[in-house]
Amino acid sequence: MKYFEVNEPYYALIKATSKKQAMEIYTKKVSEDNEGTLKEEMMEVKRDYALVKFDRSPGEGGQLIPIIEIIETFNNNKADLLVIDGSLL
Repeated sequence: MKYFEVNEPYYALIKATSKKQAMEIYTKKVSEDNEGTLKEEMMEVKRDYALVKFDRSPGEGGQLIPIIEIIETFNNNKADLLVIDGSLL
């Protein structure tokens, strides 16, 4: 798996097999690419960086996600949205 981070228009951390797949997840679950800048805004990040960002991000209700759930979600081979901008929750 690869990990991708977007800061604009809304923050997201995505786990995917490719940038194309990450862009599809972003446009489906976060926001449309109305300005056509998503490809430039989305950057691949290192696995360890993504793990720490995911671990430190609160889940729904502002509660920290249990460590076992962090490990299971992060290590499974399913492409997924890991972190989303808090203003969208």
